[in-house]
Amino acid sequence: MKKIFWCKTCLNMSTRPRISFDENGSCNACQWKEEKKDLNWSNRQEELDALLNKYRSSNSKGFDCIVPVSGGKDGSYVAYTLKHKYGMNPLAVTIRPALSLELGDENLSNFIASGFNHIHISPDANVMQKLNKLGFVEKGFPYYGWLIAIKTAVIQTAMNFGIPLIFYGEDGEVEYGGSTESKNKALYDIEYMKRVYFEGGYEKVFNEVLKQPDVNEGDLAFWKFPTDEQVSESELAFTHWSYFEAWDSYRNYVVAKEHCGLKEKEEGTAGTFTNFAQNDQALYSLHAYLMYLKFGFGRATQDAGIEIRRGAMTREQALNLVAAYDNQYPHEFIDLYLDYYKMTKDEFDVVLDKYANKDLFEKVNGIWEPKFTVGEDFEV
Repeated sequence: MKKIFWCKTCLNMSTRPRISFDENGSCNACQWKEEKKDLNWSNRQEELDALLNKYRSSNSKGFDCIVPVSGGKDGSYVAYTLKHKYGMNPLAVTIRPALSLELGDENLSNFIASGFNHIHISPDANVMQKLNKLGFVEKGFPYYGWLIAIKTAVIQTAMNFGIPLIFYGEDGEVEYGGSTESKNKALYDIEYMKRVYFEGGYEKVFNEVLKQPDVNEGDLAFWKFPTDEQVSESELAFTHWSYFEAWDSYRNYVVAKEHCGLKEKEEGTAGTFTNFAQNDQALYSLHAYLMYLKFGFGRATQDAGIEIRRGAMTREQALNLVAAYDNQYPHEFIDLYLDYYKMTKDEFDVVLDKYANKDLFEKVNGIWEPKFTVGEDFEV
């Protein structure tokens, strides 16, 4: 028998990959929230200043760093802060997602118009579809190809422009629950990306697509990592902004809305109670639903945990919201998904069934329903 339980402070679930709990039942994300209160941020500010001074105007093109952006709150905040607080000249880079949404496209246009140099990269759509479908079928990860590209294509851009420093937003493992190995490290490497972000599946998916008769090595150019030698020669440095400053996604939203033209959805978002995040692509809703089927928690649980940790919501309030929102089949985009993956509804549902955790769910009238009640420990 295995005990399934929830964080006693927020609602992180023991099924979350790489998560850990202390003797009081608090997850490492909640522990990190408390650690940050006493953290010597001035030391990290000194680290940031040294990093910025090292790379500031280090190339003839005049860009000091790269910030990957989607037009959403977090990338916009990081780019804005680097430019207006620290006097850096960031080059913003967007990797076009497979199924972009109108609101996301508008937010990206507003961000660019607010005063940033920007490159929009559109990797081969046919290859992206193959990678995403393989990720969906083989890993239960519906935008796996895009996830790879927001690392590989951005790194290639950094190398091509001679801009070694890349700022991503938050370290999700540290902030939301997962591995804590990087919480006291300013920089991370490609090995960490492959092992944690791609769940060790990068080479397998890449090589599987390469085996297909209509794909050659050149078609996959945007999905290739540089060699260790190339990384060393380029002096590439990858970091998360959340290492240097207490991460607050709501503050990021407020700043991006005021200064970068960010707009939120007028209506609610499927699977959660928030309306100002993850509005750039349709595949995120499917990703969140698969996360729910695999692990028992969905987007509402994640959003609720963020609100609890920043003191905007009680755990009791969160319990009600999670119960109301988490188990939502992505009806809104189903026709879009079937057309994109070139699958029938039955074939699509077979993939969902493949990843549904049978210890946590049972099928009732064709819908996977939880055997558990959120917040109440149980054994499987």
